[in-house]
Amino acid sequence: MTRPHMLVIAAALGVAFSQTVLAAPAAALAGNPLATASTLPFHYPAFDKIKDEHFLPAFNEGMRVQLKEIDAIANSKAAPSFDNTIVAMEKSGQLLTRVQTVFYNLQGANTNDKLDAIDSEMSPKLAAHSDAIYLNPKLWARVKSLYEKRDALKLDAEAKHLLERYHTDFIRAGANLSVADKEKLKAVNGTIAKLQTTFTQNVLKETNASGLVVDTREELAGMSAAAIDAAAAAAKTKGLDGKFFVAVVNTSGQPPLAELTNRATREKLMALSLARGSHGGEFDNREVVLKIAKARAEKATLLGYENFAAYSLEDQTAHDTASVNKLLTELAKPAVNNAKKEAADLQAVVDAEKGGFQIGAADWAFYTDKVRAQRFAFDENQLKPYFELDNVLTNGVFYAANKLYGLSFKERKDLPVYNPDVRVFDVFDADGKQLAIFLADMYARSNKQGGAWMNEYVSQSSLMGTHSVVANHLNIPKPPAGEPTLLTYDEVKTAFHEFGHALHGMFSNVKYPHFSGTSVPRDFVEYPSQVNEMWAVWPEVLGNYAKHYKTGAPMPKELLDKVIASKKFNQGFMTTEYLSASLLDQRWHQLTPAQIPTDVLGFEAQSLKDMGVDFAPVPPRYRTTYFSHSFSGGYSAGYYAYLWSEKLDADTVEWFKENGGLQRKNGDWFRAKLLSRGGTDDAMNLFRNFRGRDPVIEPLLERRGLK
Repeated sequence: MTRPHMLVIAAALGVAFSQTVLAAPAAALAGNPLATASTLPFHYPAFDKIKDEHFLPAFNEGMRVQLKEIDAIANSKAAPSFDNTIVAMEKSGQLLTRVQTVFYNLQGANTNDKLDAIDSEMSPKLAAHSDAIYLNPKLWARVKSLYEKRDALKLDAEAKHLLERYHTDFIRAGANLSVADKEKLKAVNGTIAKLQTTFTQNVLKETNASGLVVDTREELAGMSAAAIDAAAAAAKTKGLDGKFFVAVVNTSGQPPLAELTNRATREKLMALSLARGSHGGEFDNREVVLKIAKARAEKATLLGYENFAAYSLEDQTAHDTASVNKLLTELAKPAVNNAKKEAADLQAVVDAEKGGFQIGAADWAFYTDKVRAQRFAFDENQLKPYFELDNVLTNGVFYAANKLYGLSFKERKDLPVYNPDVRVFDVFDADGKQLAIFLADMYARSNKQGGAWMNEYVSQSSLMGTHSVVANHLNIPKPPAGEPTLLTYDEVKTAFHEFGHALHGMFSNVKYPHFSGTSVPRDFVEYPSQVNEMWAVWPEVLGNYAKHYKTGAPMPKELLDKVIASKKFNQGFMTTEYLSASLLDQRWHQLTPAQIPTDVLGFEAQSLKDMGVDFAPVPPRYRTTYFSHSFSGGYSAGYYAYLWSEKLDADTVEWFKENGGLQRKNGDWFRAKLLSRGGTDDAMNLFRNFRGRDPVIEPLLERRGLK
C-alpha cells in the first residue's frame, strides 16, 4: 500500500519541496534544519540534524507562512489568472509540506511518545488549517471564475486538468456551504482528525503492549529454535524473565499460527489477536469507532451526500456505492463456497490424525501447510532458504526493474538515516542520469506501524525542479545477530508490490506537484504495485534471486513448479478474509448519522451475517477495532480498492504475457502511458491508453479460482 499522506494541505494543494528557500523569521526557526530545504542530494532529509523538538515550531511557522501566502492570493487586486491563482497555490506552503512530510513519515516508521504527542496536538490544527484555505470565500471565488472560463484560457491538458481538480477539491471541501454550515464542517473535521489519531495510536500501543506470553518452550513447539530464543529475549525485555513473549502483527492472522503444533497455544494467540481494541482497558477502540463513524456520516450529510461512502467514492474510479457493492457481493458467495471446500480438506487431515475437533480460525494456517505439503509436496519452510532478503532485493526486485525499465542501483552509506537498519540507494535511469533516491526500511520495530507501505519524502515536479526521494517499508522480523534474514513467499511478493509503488513515484514525469507519482484515486493506486508482483515468480527473475543462502544453489525447478502450481491454493480463504474486511468497511461508511449503532461487535457480527461472509474459521483480515486502513483515515470506505485494482492488474498481466513478458519495450510502454503520468488524466483513461480498451474481469476470476 501507499501510506496515505497526512499532509492535509500538502496533499490537497500539491505543494512540494523547492530549491527556492522560503524565508522564515529567524526568531521562529533559528537553527531549525526544517526551516529551509535540505542541501543534500535531491533534498534528501537531514535525519541526523532533525530532532523531535524541531517539529512543533516548524509546524506552527509553516501554517502561519502558508496562510499569509494564501491571503495574498485571495486578496490580490489583479484579475484571477491561472498563474496568479492556481500555480501560486501549487507553490504555497513549502515549509509546511517539508515539515509534514518528514514528520508523518517518521511517525509511521520510527515513532516515540514525543512524536505521538505532537501528532495528537497537530491533527486538529492541521484540519483547521485546511479548512481556512478551502473555506476561504475569496479564494474560492477566484478558482470558480477561472473554472467557468476554462475553455477560453487555452490551457494545455495538464494545466486544464489541474484547474478542474482544484474546482472539485474546493467543492468537496465545502466551499459552496453556507457560513453556518462551514462552521459546523470545521468542527466535524477537527473531531475526525483527533479521533483518527487516537485510533491509530491505540492500535500501535496495544500491538506493542500485548502479545502471547507462555511459560515453557514446549508451548511454542513447531517454531524454530531461533524464534523461540527470540521470544525468550523479548519476554526478558518486558520484565518477564523465564517466560516467552510472541508479538502480534496488525492482521487477524498471525504468522506463528502456521508453525505452532500446540493447539491450545494457537487458540490463545488467535483469541488475543481477534480481541484487540475490544476487551476494555486504555486501548479499547469501540467508542472511538462509533464516534468516527458518526462524525464522518455527519460530514457527508453536511456536504449533501447520503453517507460517507457515497462522498468518498464519488472521487474514485468506482464512483458510487452501487458499483462497489456489486463487485463485492458478486464475489462473496463463490469466495465463501471455496473457503468451505478448503475447510473440508483441512478437516479431513484433522480427522485422519484423530484430532477430535472442528477446524477453527486458529487451525487454518497450520493445516493449510499440511494440505499444501500433501498436494504439492512442499511447505513454506522449504522455500525460505532460497529467499534471503538481500538477494530478493538486489537480485530480484532491482533486477526485474533493470530488465524491464533499464534502471540501475548503487547503494550509498554517506546519507543519514533515522534507523541503522535503513538502506539507501541511488537510482539511475537507462541513460545513466540519476532518477531518484530509494530508501529500504525492511525490518519490524516496536515503534513502527504494522503492514507494508511506500511513502515519498520528496515528490517529482518539473515546476519545482524536484526528483523523487521514495521509501519502502516492510515489517520483516529481524533475526538474531549473525543469522540470515529468510523471507516467506508472501514477504517476497510484498517486497515486489511495494517497489511497484516506488516505481510509480520514481517514474513520475509531471509539471504540477498536485499530480505527482501516486497522486491518483485510491482504487487505482494499488494497480501498478500489484502488477509488479508478477515478476516475483517470472522464471528469469526468480532464477536470478531464488538461491540457497548457504550453498548458492538455485531453487530446484520442481520446487518452483510446485510454487506456481499452488498459486490458486487457499484462494477461498484469502478472498473471503479480504472481502469480509472490505464489506465491513463499506457497511460502516454507508450509515447515516441516525443509523450509527451502539454495539460495535454486535454490528460487525450482524453485518458479516447479512452479507453471507460469517464463516467463523475465516475471520475478516481486520476486525473493526484494529482496522487501521478504515478508521485511521487512509482507506476509509476504500479498502475495496485492492480488489478493484486487481481487476486492472490481472488484465495487465495478461497484456505483458501476450507481448513477451520481461522486455524493455513492454516496460517502456507501461512507463510512458501510465507510470509516468501520475494524476494528470482520468485514471481509467490512463488504463485505456495503455491497454487499448476497458478492463475485463475474466483474468481476475481465473487468478482467484472463482470462474
